Amino acid sequence: MVLYNAPTNKMLVDEIVDAHVLVIGSGGAGVRAAVEASRYGGVVMVSKTIAGKGGCTTMAEGGYNAVLRDRDSVDVHREDTLKGGAYLNDPALVDALVREAPERMTDLVRWGAVFDVTDDRQVAQRPFGGQRFPRTCYAGDRTGHEMIMTLLDRLDATDTHLYQEVSVIDLIKDENDAVAGAIALDRDGDVLLFRADATVLATGGGTQAYDISTNSAAGTGDGFAMAYRAGAELIDMEMIQFHPTGAIYPYDARGRLVTEAVRGEGGILLNARRERFMERYDPDRMELSTRDVVARAIATEVLEGRGTSRGGVYLDVTHLPAETIEARLPVMLEQFLAYGVDIRREPMEVAPTAHHIMGGLRITPECRTTLKGLFACGEVTGGVHGANRLGGNALADTQVFGKRAGEFAGKAPARSGRIDDAAIEEKFRMLDGFFEGAVNPTDVRKDLKLTMWNQAGIFRSAPDLRTALTHIRRLADKRLCAASTANLLECCTVRNMCTTASLIVRCALLRPENRGAHIRLGWRHEDDYDPGLALRSRRRHGAAPREVRYPGK
Repeated sequence: MVLYNAPTNKMLVDEIVDAHVLVIGSGGAGVRAAVEASRYGGVVMVSKTIAGKGGCTTMAEGGYNAVLRDRDSVDVHREDTLKGGAYLNDPALVDALVREAPERMTDLVRWGAVFDVTDDRQVAQRPFGGQRFPRTCYAGDRTGHEMIMTLLDRLDATDTHLYQEVSVIDLIKDENDAVAGAIALDRDGDVLLFRADATVLATGGGTQAYDISTNSAAGTGDGFAMAYRAGAELIDMEMIQFHPTGAIYPYDARGRLVTEAVRGEGGILLNARRERFMERYDPDRMELSTRDVVARAIATEVLEGRGTSRGGVYLDVTHLPAETIEARLPVMLEQFLAYGVDIRREPMEVAPTAHHIMGGLRITPECRTTLKGLFACGEVTGGVHGANRLGGNALADTQVFGKRAGEFAGKAPARSGRIDDAAIEEKFRMLDGFFEGAVNPTDVRKDLKLTMWNQAGIFRSAPDLRTALTHIRRLADKRLCAASTANLLECCTVRNMCTTASLIVRCALLRPENRGAHIRLGWRHEDDYDPGLALRSRRRHGAAPREVRYPGK
């Protein structure tokens, strides 16, 4: 790849692509945004993976929260979400989520999504933790897969142009300091420049920064890092949800999600003494307590010596009828049979695993970020879930805010400013520097993941966090080495992981209290937040490149 034209010192790119709206990410939020934006003009979607094969939506098993029954109400859903989020949520975003989730569910059904139904042909709903009514819609335990396949079918009916296995490495701005698109690499290391009137960031989460994570390999926090470098405001990055139940073995399957639907269908948690230990932590809600409470309960049982020999606890559904397990939990049954465990006859062994980042880019209800020209939706945003996310709210989040991001990005005016060539050349100098590096990015990745797991996990202390931050900074300063153009992306990814990890730890140091998923050792329980006060005072807080243009309809 030629980075510069030596005589003129001008960079060369392999392809330039223009569109009205650029959508970065092909999960549930990104695809929904592209579908909506396509009503207003030409749309380009860039997917780090093959669309539908990577990201968290397709892996999501549990369900989609929506108020569909008269006995339930959006007011109760709002209250459950705010309480579950320890009142750190942005109330305006929560209001949009609970009010519009039923409409977006209707969209999915109308587009052909097949959800489980009741005998009277209504969408079936199961109970999930922290919610007073069964409001979690589901398609067995493969809800996310059903959703993403439906969304991709719908996307095919639009004029959206999809670039697959192309990874955005940085946002670009114009002379008006507005986001004007992005620069990306394909899997061969060729450079693409995407120029757009509006850009939607829908890159998902980043818990691959931890050693044990439910995220796919693509969950490396690229969106958080790119937005931070571009100057966007991020909030609540310390709020990392550790899903209570991840598989323990075999080794390569550590952290693989054991859906909350297992507990929603009646699964119970037992320690090594076969005690139903949730009675000690939340006797009213038991296994259907919020995820932060259940994860801490399991971690405490293990730390105090009541865990299994593998460092977990048991999740038991053997008391349920075999036909219920086969019909309602088919993926879990198949997954554990592959591990040599028949969950119809013996319990699963589980332990907490890094799962979801509640923080992210600050957005308005219209999904505008603090940067002109940049919209965001899905897990890369903060404020919707506060300090702890209720299971089932994430899939609803992708559809409510994906639709909103696509709509308002689609209505954005044409870009007027010229892109700053100097800023793009700076990206090329960064790429060029990787060829002169000396450190294998794989080694840095492994070191980072262990550091985050051991020193910034479920229970945190100031000394551990300070040690972690110092080490992360050392890792970030290492000169990563790309052996070939195909290795450039790995260097960019590890760079993003270091940035995201640094944001998590720095924010954790800034919050000394116990709040939702964030627990600081040494903080006295009586010093914890007052929910009423918290709600009232929430912080706002060579050759010429080939040009491709996708005009509006």
